[in-house]
Amino acid sequence: MSVTITPSITESPALARGFSLPEGADPASMIHLAPAGLLTGAAARAAVEGCHALPLAGREDMAFALLAVLIRKPGGGASAVVAPEEAVTAWAEGCGEAVAAHVAATLDRLTAPRPAFAGLSMDRPRIMGILNITPDSFSDGGDRYDPSVAIADGLAMMEAGADILDVGGESTRPGSDPVPPEEEIRRVVPVVRGLAEKGAVVSIDTRNAATMEAAVTAGARIVNDVTALTWDPNALPTVAKLDVPVVLMHIKGTPQTMQKDPVYDCAPLDVADWLRARAEQARAAGVEAQNICLDPGIGFGKTLGHNLEILAWSGVLHGLGHPVLLGLSRKSFIGRLSRGEAPKERLPGTVAADQSGLDRGLQILRVHDVPEAVQAVATWRGIGSV
Repeated sequence: MSVTITPSITESPALARGFSLPEGADPASMIHLAPAGLLTGAAARAAVEGCHALPLAGREDMAFALLAVLIRKPGGGASAVVAPEEAVTAWAEGCGEAVAAHVAATLDRLTAPRPAFAGLSMDRPRIMGILNITPDSFSDGGDRYDPSVAIADGLAMMEAGADILDVGGESTRPGSDPVPPEEEIRRVVPVVRGLAEKGAVVSIDTRNAATMEAAVTAGARIVNDVTALTWDPNALPTVAKLDVPVVLMHIKGTPQTMQKDPVYDCAPLDVADWLRARAEQARAAGVEAQNICLDPGIGFGKTLGHNLEILAWSGVLHGLGHPVLLGLSRKSFIGRLSRGEAPKERLPGTVAADQSGLDRGLQILRVHDVPEAVQAVATWRGIGSV
């Protein structure tokens, strides 16, 4: 199988001398920073102690020695330049007060420690296990439709090392139909309650405000919405009222329409800007900043090329100052890059793609195969510790 990807982000020989913002433009939408020259473990600690690198998101085990500066191009796409932090700061100061202030603030967010999310420290990778209580999910539909089976499997995931259990009662695969909230609540509440009573950190995967409230009442501690609280007009005020952590995921369109020729000016930057706006709207509605986690939404309104670019440049999301969740387990792009394997045969590709997220410092991995993910993370951390 041959896959050809045309990236929308291209390298430039140097930082744009004399760069100036278009009149009235927001520097946050024109200029993004991503950590580069990433180091892990002992190398990261030594580099930070020697003032040769900066800590990534406040972690002791990750640091970056360089910055990638991504600048949008007129008409679409972006240029990327990698340079030392000092050079980027000097360049920004030469571009005017607005650019300098934006770059300084983004640097602060890149390095600042992330608060605990749902009581879980963000100083190391966390595993979210997927529990779909549905008859029609793309990978495991019907496997756990019986609540007793779902609870038993969730407890097994906990035993295997899952930090969070993500319970969902509605498939949002491409082309799926909505499930009435009443039916969704019927499916998920017994499972949420059963797992919460055993001490699990439960996340409710829903876009419906009524389901959010019912699940949190039953013991869920996190709301995970694939539409970033845009589907249900009551979702945002409900999450603010419940005062619970929320995962805001990027989606383009709806599950019914999202894969019908999605188009972006520059996928990684468009996703980052959309998530920045949603996080700002959530904070304005009363959601605490420390209760926000971001998810780039791999596979939700993206082509193969979009997915790969977003993964390659996922580090730009650190500049928004929130933990980042990566959910790509068993998704179709893995089969498209390989030999068209069925969803349950995509574990090796899932582990490889998740490692790309670990290498970029993303904090939470959402997976179907918890024991394998836990082992992969433990191995990754072990290698990085020496």
